[in-house]
Amino acid sequence: MTTPAPSPSSSPDTGLLGPEDFDALDAELDAMREQDEEVPQWEFCEGFMAALICTRREIPPAEYWPVLFNDFVPARHMEFIWRWKRRWAEIEHSLDADVQALDDEQCFQPEVLDTRGAIAALPPEEQEDVPGDAIPSYAQVWALGFMYAVENWPDDWAAPRDREAADMLDAALDDIVALTEDDKGQPAFSMYAEDGPPTVSQERLDDLGAAIWAVYDLRQLWRSLGPKVETVRKEPTPGRNDPCPCGSGKKYKKCHGAGAPEAE
Repeated sequence: MTTPAPSPSSSPDTGLLGPEDFDALDAELDAMREQDEEVPQWEFCEGFMAALICTRREIPPAEYWPVLFNDFVPARHMEFIWRWKRRWAEIEHSLDADVQALDDEQCFQPEVLDTRGAIAALPPEEQEDVPGDAIPSYAQVWALGFMYAVENWPDDWAAPRDREAADMLDAALDDIVALTEDDKGQPAFSMYAEDGPPTVSQERLDDLGAAIWAVYDLRQLWRSLGPKVETVRKEPTPGRNDPCPCGSGKKYKKCHGAGAPEAE
């Protein structure tokens, strides 16, 4: 029996995933977490996905699922995979669009959480149950997911030989690494609620903007260079009087080199 693909909960005109879709992704991850407690949150998955989309080589799902989910492959979670593919297509479309400003409606906007803002909005008695040192900063988990992918495919993220391209790579990754650090700036905004207690600094918002442009740069960099071409090394041909490499014990000229032209 074939299970039909779920219907989009967002507008068919835009084709974009809506809040219900992201809630469904979280629910699917919660279900997976019952089988493996190390299954990450969606924000981490989204950062991981963004890095895969920017990676120089196209990495197939069979290769990246075990890395993301610690050898657990979500084959039976069809709705999750369906929404994963939809989100993948959205990010690709945004990164390949001609975007000049962060407020462009086509601009890539990562799904990141203001977890501190959500906790700050809780009643005081409920906040006491949350360990403060374990609360990630805004967009920190997304950046950790991105860099996790980079670290797991070092050959595909190795610096190119061209100095300008290598500098571009380093600068872009530095902007994303900055988000993996804690937000220690003066809280000025709540990204959780317009009237919520401030938990995000202006510096953090600036860093997120820089990281978004960095993702564009990385996508452009690797697409312009194309897949890495492996150097093919030709094995040296043995001399005619050398032992044949096949292990027969005969001289090369009497074995696999028979009929080969004499060296001038």
